[in-house]
Amino acid sequence: MKAIFAAVIAAIFGVAPATAASAAPTTVTHPQWSRNAVIYEVNVRQYTPEGTFKAFARHLPRLRDLGVDILWLMPIHPISEEGRKGTLGSYYAVRDYYGVNPEFGTMDDMCALVDSIHAYGMHVIIDWVPNHTGCDNVWVKTHPEYYARNAKDEMYGPYDWTDVYKLDYKNPAMRRAMTDAMAFWLKKADIDGFRCDVAMEVPTDYWNEARIELQRICPDLFMLAEASNADLTEHAFDMVYNWPMKDLFNAVAATAGEYTFVAPGESAPRKYEEKHAIDIASLALGQREQFPADAYLMNMVTNHDLNSWEGTEFQRYGRLTSAMAVLSFTLPGMPLIYTGQEAGMDRALQFFEKDTAPDFESNPDMTSFYKTLAALKHSRRELRAGAAPSFEPIDTGNKDVLMFRRTNADDVRSYTLVCVNLGKDDVLVSLPPDIAYSQNIIGANISATDFSEVQGREPAPSSIGVTFAPGGYIIAPVDR
Repeated sequence: MKAIFAAVIAAIFGVAPATAASAAPTTVTHPQWSRNAVIYEVNVRQYTPEGTFKAFARHLPRLRDLGVDILWLMPIHPISEEGRKGTLGSYYAVRDYYGVNPEFGTMDDMCALVDSIHAYGMHVIIDWVPNHTGCDNVWVKTHPEYYARNAKDEMYGPYDWTDVYKLDYKNPAMRRAMTDAMAFWLKKADIDGFRCDVAMEVPTDYWNEARIELQRICPDLFMLAEASNADLTEHAFDMVYNWPMKDLFNAVAATAGEYTFVAPGESAPRKYEEKHAIDIASLALGQREQFPADAYLMNMVTNHDLNSWEGTEFQRYGRLTSAMAVLSFTLPGMPLIYTGQEAGMDRALQFFEKDTAPDFESNPDMTSFYKTLAALKHSRRELRAGAAPSFEPIDTGNKDVLMFRRTNADDVRSYTLVCVNLGKDDVLVSLPPDIAYSQNIIGANISATDFSEVQGREPAPSSIGVTFAPGGYIIAPVDR
């Protein structure tokens, strides 16, 4: 039966379903606490009017109650003055890898924050900028040989980044210094790992070596790469960005007429290739083959880059926003929540100036929505990241409707069914009869079906018809 189902899926989506990948196996051992985790990105500068570690610490009980497991602090280091952008500068122009941005507080404040995070049962990683430094980083004077040079023998910044200089990873001493700096934070502040900026610009062999050394200090080390390269998950990183899925979400929303963000200097929204919900299934299946079986992908509807530069989730997804968030929590991988997302923040935060996020208590319905998704992520083994849980698309006959099961190989009678309408029209969908065994159906923007009439019915109905409006979704945990 399983072989027949696999053949059907292959015919529909052009790739076979997979519970394990065909890529090289990973040697990375994930912390057990990361399996069903929700990660949350903290923009310390904008989080509170004070913009300090101490002020942010007041939010820890709320974040714990939201269902957050891992806090990712955006860069905490002093920011360079030379070439500074705006008044406060970019977090990613680091002046001193061993220092703390005085804007946020002191080293003691940072260490106290980490202790408090751990006391609330959460873990913390800090943003690390290994590819480049600020133009007046201490290394510029003490170790100019650490930097890459252009044809004029000048230090230079990657891309169009005028406030940083690129580091030279062909220099063994520089590599040693970078690993030493990372090790300092594991020892001094007792952090749990790093989110590594533009990790794909740093040689993979460096990351492979650094992982081994850093894990000797922190056995439960967690490493997140700002990259989507599969090879980074073979020996170095627990998780990479799911950029391809983010781009596909944008394209699907644009096809549905929901993408309205107009970039500065442009007169109309960006044009995307036509994509539909079923393309999300194809990508997810393909990624199971591309990545090591136990690799994590980070799914997101927003983050600091997207919010500040590419539009809010509401500008990019419109009526589909909640459905996209549902997918970020239920597709293979780990979901990200960015500062203010849980409160429905509908504006871009400035990047180089003080711009306090809106009141986190201002949208209790949105907060409840994310709290529900986090609780689901925690409670369902089939939604854990990494190896074992399968992703099984179900054909609905409509390219704008994505329906799938997440199951465990060791318990196929318990699974989570997800269905979303990512098109521009209402759609009648026949849900599988097993939904009658779900005791906790989560849904929105669907017809007023009284699921209580079919829950637990024996025999189960042959199918259950539900009309989904654009952006409508259902999540049904099934235990038979």
